[in-house]
Parts: sequence; structure tokens; C-alpha cells
Amino acid sequence: MKFDSLSESDQAYFIHKASTLVEALPYIRKHSGKNIVIKYGGHAMGNEKLAKSFAQDVGLLKEVGINPIVVHGGGPQIGEMLKKKNIKSNFVEGLRVTDVETVKIVEEVLSKDINSKIVNDIGLSGGKAIGLSGHLNNIIQAEKIKIALKNSDSNIEKILDIGFVGKPVSINCDIIAENVAKGYIPVIAPLGYDKEKNIYNINADTAAGAIAEAMKATKLLLLTDVAGILDENNKIISSLSIIDAKKIINKEFIAGGMQPKIETCINAIDRGVKETTILDGRIPHSVILELFTEHGIGTQIYS
Repeated sequence: MKFDSLSESDQAYFIHKASTLVEALPYIRKHSGKNIVIKYGGHAMGNEKLAKSFAQDVGLLKEVGINPIVVHGGGPQIGEMLKKKNIKSNFVEGLRVTDVETVKIVEEVLSKDINSKIVNDIGLSGGKAIGLSGHLNNIIQAEKIKIALKNSDSNIEKILDIGFVGKPVSINCDIIAENVAKGYIPVIAPLGYDKEKNIYNINADTAAGAIAEAMKATKLLLLTDVAGILDENNKIISSLSIIDAKKIINKEFIAGGMQPKIETCINAIDRGVKETTILDGRIPHSVILELFTEHGIGTQIYS
């Protein structure tokens, strides 16, 4: 069909699409050949339409010469599986108490169920992904997290052991870099191991930040279920310098769940990642909108 035979509205539609492609070109050049780490989780992962758009996004990044590295969460899915098995979920300061039985379920849900689905979704969208696990592939060496709680009356500090919950102490980049070089999109489950081969459940934001640092990523994206960082008037903050991010992290208007995300971004920038963005994964093609449009979406934190 010839362009001039289309209706005016159809012509306008295709002209707009062409303009969008032109707008994307300088951003494609900017990120070409670079590693971008994307933490994938929240509502976007549980919604089939959003899961498909995410898979298309990361596939497109790879096709235009960018190296996406996906680190996924799975909190809601873990909670559902524990509920099915009549195991109560307990949290201390936002971290799931993880005993021996729980860590086995966490491993099964993250490494097998969720990881396999993301790899399959990317494949169905025309991409080429490979599933990796932080412990099975010796990517994330971890250590146990212990929570220090202080009694407000006596000021005595008590150390709580919350089980097999860890934080990264070192990242082995070899297998990630090897698969990136082979043309794969690595999809990594945030599980770690220690010298005794214990398995640790690791916060996906924290794992993504550590991997971004180790892989010398130029950008870290954290997909979440809110528009970004909101100010005291509940309006989105489009960008923050790392200095300003450090100033506001403990302000009352910063929701508790947002604090560790901001902290992850600050740590990543302090350790060499150039830009980080906390963005709304509930928006279809949020990754493309952030990377390839003039204004982006979410809140960017920069050095």
C-alpha cells in the first residue's frame, strides 16, 4: 500500500512512529556496546502483558548492540509458594526470615520457576537469553546478614540472626561476560553462596547493584511499582544528583521501601556506575521509554 493512499490519521500515525525512531538514534549510539543492568520485579513480572513488553524491550536492546543483564526478584511468588505449603512468612526490617526449609523454596521459585519463565518470554519475543543463578554458577559470593536492633528504653543492642539471608561480598563476572560475548542476555537469580556452600537469599536490588558495579555497567535500572521517587508533595522527582539523593534518603516523605532502592543507586554510583534510574515497571515498554526518549521516565540519580 502506498503512503499517499492512506488516510490522514494513518499517515500521521506512521510519521509519528518514524519520528520516534529518529529520536531514539542518539540514545542507541550512546548505549551501544555498553552493559546495562536491569532489576526486574514487582507488578511487571506478574502481569503477562507487561512481561511480554519487558521481554521485547531487552530483546531490542541486544539487537541494537546494547548488552542488557537482567537480575530478577520474586518476593510475591515466593510468598505464594510458602502459603501453599503452609509456611508462615516473617519479615524483619523488610527482609524475609529464611530458615532451611524456606531457602529451599526460595531456590526453587527463583532459580527454576521465575528464571525459566523470563528466559522463555525473551525467547518467544525473538531474543536469546540464558538463565543463570548466583549460587549454582558461582556468580555471587555472599555472607550472612545480621540485624542489629536497639531497645529504645535500655539502649541495649540485640543481634538477630534471620537465617539464610545474605549480601554480596564478591561477584564473579567471568560467566556473565562470557555469555554476553556469545550474544546472550543473562537472566540472573539473586541467590548467593558462601565458602561452606550455604545458599543465601539476596535482595534483588542489592544483587543488581553489585553486578552493575562488577560488570562496569554504565547504567542501572530498578523496575518497581511506583512512578519513581516522590517528594513531600507526592510529585515525582525526575532527577537527583548523588549529593541530593544522600540528603533526602532519610527524610520522612521517603517511603520505607524506597530507601533501600535509593541506597542501592547511591552505592552503585559511588563505585563507578554512571547513571541509575528507579522507574515504574507497570508502564508498558518502560525500559525503552527510559533509555531511548528525551525525557525518560522515573527518577534518575547521577554522579
